[in-house]
Amino acid sequence: MIFLIEYNRSEGRIVNITGFDDSRRREAEGSRLDIELDLNRRGVNHEVVLLEAASEDALRRTHRRYFDLSKMRVEKSGEKGSGVDSGLKLFR
Repeated sequence: MIFLIEYNRSEGRIVNITGFDDSRRREAEGSRLDIELDLNRRGVNHEVVLLEAASEDALRRTHRRYFDLSKMRVEKSGEKGSGVDSGLKLFR
């Protein structure tokens, strides 16, 4: 599984997380580039990464800093949510 994460470092929170099946790698790469270009145009300093993991649970273990709930607020469609799972979009 491939995960596209947009992370606001200064606020310590995930802005968006999207999951892609491995077969959709090119789509994930294109989405990452589109987001980075848009953020650059708008002068927004967010970290945008593509990460691979067997599952979201594995990703949470290997890249814990993105998911440290004590330091972040997660939004789902503009609303403050209680966890990252509520905002995860999967593309198969």
